[in-house]
Amino acid sequence: MADIQQVSFERIKHKKKMATEDLIFTILNTTFLVLFAVVTLYPVINTLAYSFNEGNDAVRGGIYFLPRKWSWRNYEEILFERPGIRVGAKITVLRTIIGTLTSLAANALLSYILSRKKFLFKSGVSLFWIITMYASGGMIPVLILFRYLHLTSSFWVYVIPGMVSAFNVMVMRTYMLGIPDSLEEAAQLEGAGYMRVFVSIITPLCKPVYATIALFVAVYHWNSWFDAMLYNRFDPQYTTLQYELMKLLDSVSATTGATSGAAMTAATANTITPITVRAAASIATMAPIIALYPFLQRYFVTGLTIGGVKE
Repeated sequence: MADIQQVSFERIKHKKKMATEDLIFTILNTTFLVLFAVVTLYPVINTLAYSFNEGNDAVRGGIYFLPRKWSWRNYEEILFERPGIRVGAKITVLRTIIGTLTSLAANALLSYILSRKKFLFKSGVSLFWIITMYASGGMIPVLILFRYLHLTSSFWVYVIPGMVSAFNVMVMRTYMLGIPDSLEEAAQLEGAGYMRVFVSIITPLCKPVYATIALFVAVYHWNSWFDAMLYNRFDPQYTTLQYELMKLLDSVSATTGATSGAAMTAATANTITPITVRAAASIATMAPIIALYPFLQRYFVTGLTIGGVKE
């Protein structure tokens, strides 16, 4: 009996020790995650606070989480008094929608072809796509090619060159390889062709990878500015939001260097300042794409683990 009691006491002691270790781990893990969230979100919150603050008050500094003096003047400046930003916003929205849909369709079709076992050249074509991920012709040859194809000084330079991505094709192909062949064989016995199988069977099962790739492509199109500067620099009607933001940041930085807060006129000081306009422009450009993440969040875990398991 004494031995049984001793064993029971040791088990209870071990369980208490494990419970204490779990509690310590939970406290440390929660503390780390809270600190990480604060460090990650603070720059965005601070920029948001500056964007809603009056310009003359923002020059004093000391703004952290909330504006000291609320004002909409900064957003009125960038949304209603700068036509380049409005044009850039329209072009960016169009290129994001059209570019994402066309890229998703092209990558999905190519991935479906490469994932079929009956396609004889799938190994050679896959190797060709992988080589393009590491080697390119360079910026100057690409610019010359786009000019020859009449893509420069046009909207389609944003859409056509980026329709197919080797990385996205490989990710989709890996996901499609995990779909059982019996589903396709059963559909073919019923008379379904390859396109019918792709639309009715492959596409519904590939919603997670489609959503993940669509998010990646949309973020790329929304944040892209270098192609606008390189191919449509002298065509204001094809400017993009991020390119206009870059020009705005350059202009306000030059203004900040040339004009100090003390030298500002009373009229200007009571309206806007470079730091508040810069903050408002940053928030206005990042807010729409951030709003997409909650709707696609449930696909993120699946999307990030695609390709992690090899047969």
